[in-house]
Amino acid sequence: MSAWLISLEGTEAGHQLALVLALLAAFLHAVFGALQKGRHDPWLSRAAIDGSYGLMAAPFALFVVPWPEPHMWPIFAGAFVIHTGYKLLQAQAYTKGAYTVVYPVVRGTGPLFAVIGAYLIFGEVFSVTQWLGVGVLLAGIFGLAVYNLIFLTQARDTLWAALMLAFLTGIFVALYTTYDAYGIRATADPFTFLAWFFMIDGVAFPVLGVMRWRKLSERPTLPPLLVRGVVGGVIAFFSFGSIMLATRLDKVGEAAVLRETSTVFAALIGWLVLKETVGPRRIALMTLIAAGAVIVEFGG
Repeated sequence: MSAWLISLEGTEAGHQLALVLALLAAFLHAVFGALQKGRHDPWLSRAAIDGSYGLMAAPFALFVVPWPEPHMWPIFAGAFVIHTGYKLLQAQAYTKGAYTVVYPVVRGTGPLFAVIGAYLIFGEVFSVTQWLGVGVLLAGIFGLAVYNLIFLTQARDTLWAALMLAFLTGIFVALYTTYDAYGIRATADPFTFLAWFFMIDGVAFPVLGVMRWRKLSERPTLPPLLVRGVVGGVIAFFSFGSIMLATRLDKVGEAAVLRETSTVFAALIGWLVLKETVGPRRIALMTLIAAGAVIVEFGG
């Protein structure tokens, strides 16, 4: 499968597969975010998810895929630092604000800086039409954030803190998107990067989660939390794995923008599953997000 994927790099078939992978990552990332924000404390949810996908990835990293080349170890170290910083900020943001407030700001900040990073690192250039699409998409995403800021009644006292944390988290999203694209292109076998990334990335948060669990006065029962972790771990493989493969097959900036249609899926999940309010204004803003992604795709 690795040889087949590598053969598609830079081809039209690779472009089409990257499109499918980016949209799959968008949907699954929204589900992933809801799992972290949902029933349990977001720190504990993330710890259970990370521990699950770290354990699931270990046999593949150690016994299935080729071992990383020597130059990959500093790259993995950098990815560990960046992703840990991202997850710390995200957990703090989810602790302070509602899911439908935090998620749009994170996902709106991410693609803008990812497109800039793709230009600086990979020399990718967007057309005027594609930049128009980015503007439309960002208008929808940040429009959702402004709407939430004005009309949301939940957690108003911590709303500004949540928004600032969400903005910082978005910068880290752009950072890990471009860095992971660099990492997965730096090794001969893309599945080597994926397996070792997930195994290494699954180390930090389980430790933090255990420390947090011990400090809680009312500790949640473990079986439901662990089930959520296993489900989230499987989703993480397909979500983060899909976007990383998409950035190897095709342009990093386009994949980053298309993934942010996850905000549409997130709003629907927030409404249908988390019982957060979604009205006609939000539907209109979500339409802008989808339209922006379409313009970026067809403007290339």
